[in-house]
Amino acid sequence: MHIRTRISALPLFLPWTRKSSFSPHLQPSSRKLRRAFPKNMACGLDNKTGTGLVRPATDAYAPEAVEALRAGKVIAVPTDTLYGFACDACSLEAVNRIYEIKGRKHTSPLAICVGDVSDIYRFAVTDHLPHGLLDSLLPGPVTVVLSRGDSSVLERSLNPGFDSIGVRVPDSNFIRVIARGSGTALALTSANLSGQPSSVCIRDFENLWEHCAFVYDGGVLPSGRAGSTVVDLTTPHKYKILRPGSAKEETIAILEKHSLAESAAQ
Repeated sequence: MHIRTRISALPLFLPWTRKSSFSPHLQPSSRKLRRAFPKNMACGLDNKTGTGLVRPATDAYAPEAVEALRAGKVIAVPTDTLYGFACDACSLEAVNRIYEIKGRKHTSPLAICVGDVSDIYRFAVTDHLPHGLLDSLLPGPVTVVLSRGDSSVLERSLNPGFDSIGVRVPDSNFIRVIARGSGTALALTSANLSGQPSSVCIRDFENLWEHCAFVYDGGVLPSGRAGSTVVDLTTPHKYKILRPGSAKEETIAILEKHSLAESAAQ
């Protein structure tokens, strides 16, 4: 089952609460949301910028992106919702660089992105979830919030003070290819200054290009600046929608199909 996302004027990535789960900056969930990316929509970008930073978001440039990530650099990439800044989640220097670029407080946690659903268990606790649930929700514009657990390979320097982590598997080929190639998780957040509108086109954050090793252009994204639906799955048999995002209803339908009940309001 694939989720159909609805356009919502919410930011792409959201924080979650300390010692628990995300807080309202979620991404669409349920039924594997699929987004079709328009072809030949290069956001009005000409080839005379001379920066050398802008590349098409195609497989041919994936090895270059992976090398930049391994070198501790920050890159800008399209996802299935908005453009994001990405770096190696296990590089404290790179993670701090993202906070500097965005002007974001370190008390606001970052989500991670992995290449495949099967990678999630390396970074978060999943054994309490019903069989097939994550495969029904992802890939898609959904952020699932899970407990990190003692066996997580994530550095404790990422989101210190938080026992949970938001995880994305976007329905976007380029970022999944580079996540697989990196061999680790990517720290991921929206490509904009903190508190400013999210980006659906690389021109939307042109003032921040200079801080990136590369900017990968996937054209104008069709999400209408909608963010993902964020859902807390840290408690067995329960779910809590932290941010409605663009796929709340579809996500809830999938969760309840797998016999999860909504957590009581706190």
